[in-house]
Parts: sequence; structure tokens; C-alpha cells
Amino acid sequence: MENLKQFNSFAEFYRYYLDEHSNSTCRRLHFVGTSLVIFILAFAIAKGAWLLLLAVPLAGYGFAWVGHFFFERNRPATFQHPLYSLLGDFVMYRDMILGKVPF
Repeated sequence: MENLKQFNSFAEFYRYYLDEHSNSTCRRLHFVGTSLVIFILAFAIAKGAWLLLLAVPLAGYGFAWVGHFFFERNRPATFQHPLYSLLGDFVMYRDMILGKVPF
């Protein structure tokens, strides 16, 4: 069993999170998954199609985990730091759009 890495802040975790996403294909898959999550959430809310919300974890985690297991070849941080990882995904998404993190 791996030791649980401890972080004192999200900023400290985010540096680790970016290191765990050094592969560009993994980052791109995260971007696709997060885009789908945003689209599904918006569509489900706009149309009242609440059953679509069941697709949110599949879209988000599905693309991200393919990126980690097949391209990054590491274990997703979600397993040990679920809340920081969720926030990290949206912050990385924003940073990719702003050009702070490369596609």
C-alpha cells in the first residue's frame, strides 16, 4: 500500500497534480472529459434531464483514467485525494484554456 502523501494547501497539491499530468495525451483526455462533464451538466439542468447526471462520472473519470492508465502510466490522484483532484481537474482545465498549462 502506498503512503498517503499529505498536502498543507491546494496550491501545494496542485504542483503535485501537474507533475502527475506531464503526458500531453493524458492532459488532452482530461480536457475532453471535463468538457463533456460541463456540457452534460448544463444540458441536464437546462432540459431537466436529471438521468443524464448519471453520465457525469463516466465522462469525467472515463477519459481521465484512460489517460492515466495507458499514457501517463500512473495511478490517478483521485484514489487518494478525491476532493483536491476534482478541484485540480477544473483548475488545470482553466489553466489549459488560458495557456498556462500546455495542451
